[in-house]
Amino acid sequence: MLTCLKDRFSLPAGSHYLNCAYMSPLSKRVVEAGEWGIRRKTVPYEIHATDFFEGVQRVRTLFAQLINAPDPRRIAVVPSASYGLSQVASNTPITRGQKIVIAHEQFPSNVYIWWRLAERTEAQVEVVRPPDDAVSRGAAWNEALLESVDERTAVVAIGQVHWTDGTLFDLAAIRERTRAVGAALVVDGTQSVGAIPFDVQQLQPDALVVAAYKWLMGPYSIGAAYYGRLYDDGVPLEETWMGREGSENFGRLVDYNSSHRPLAVRYDMGEVSNFILVPMFIAALEQVLDWQPARIEQYARSLSGGLIDRLRSAGYAVTDDRWRRGHLFGVRPPASVDFAALHERLQERRVFVSVRGSALRVSVHAFNDASDLDALGDALEVR
Repeated sequence: MLTCLKDRFSLPAGSHYLNCAYMSPLSKRVVEAGEWGIRRKTVPYEIHATDFFEGVQRVRTLFAQLINAPDPRRIAVVPSASYGLSQVASNTPITRGQKIVIAHEQFPSNVYIWWRLAERTEAQVEVVRPPDDAVSRGAAWNEALLESVDERTAVVAIGQVHWTDGTLFDLAAIRERTRAVGAALVVDGTQSVGAIPFDVQQLQPDALVVAAYKWLMGPYSIGAAYYGRLYDDGVPLEETWMGREGSENFGRLVDYNSSHRPLAVRYDMGEVSNFILVPMFIAALEQVLDWQPARIEQYARSLSGGLIDRLRSAGYAVTDDRWRRGHLFGVRPPASVDFAALHERLQERRVFVSVRGSALRVSVHAFNDASDLDALGDALEVR
């Protein structure tokens, strides 16, 4: 098991940051990589043509290793989850009368694109709601999702966990069902990849998109996406010069090439070589691989388990353990709790969590320790 990694970060003493699902703190290692990138840009003639490609290739290799993808060329570097998902929506085959299945209150980046696609193709977006019972919502919600996938379904677009309360979706069962009806499976892994294991060879999604600034522990405005065979010959959102075959030869760029670089490389964002963000992303991926998502989750679960038991005893609702993972969980107070007063106590005690939907969202990482969970319990008046 990991030991606490608080000393790798620069979080102020006396603060209790249980909000990695909002935005991760940058480790000292990632900050140093960014500072190195800034200094490097002060002497631009020391940045060579090969540097435009080598850093990005390192990102592909590291992210492929993290998700167990056999070919780094299936990884694109994107500026955001919305960008990576838009690439998917613009290249997913769908016809009039088919439907797109999503979860209720899904993150907007994985909703608006499907609204637009449905409007353009005269398809339908079907939203699958959870039950009202906050404790048993996982099992019933997953059952409802599976029932919604039928012969009319063109795509299921979903997270590995729900972003508001950490409800776990059974991607293996959903993949089996989508395969049976010929539908695509598109996963937004922003609230899970890096904190818990994800294996694309096992789950075989058609696409997986992850922003870097949460559980990948990286900077804002960069991320990575895996695209399966369904998208091998797609049309990218941008026609970037680096997305074409032969772009490594700067002296021949005016010899325009109609061929894209292979597989997902065509989907890279413009100016993908960002000489500040890319080194930071590399450092972040290296440290996540070193810490290992399975060990991060094990640490987080061991840290929060006692508090969750006390919360349930005090009448707070937390999703059943079978339908959540260790890093992220939602706490729904009993009706007797004054939510506004609770929020004020959290602020006063410098306990940082998020309110998302009807849940107080708590997210735990290896930079947390027992004092952080104790402070949350005190604020919730749970001893």
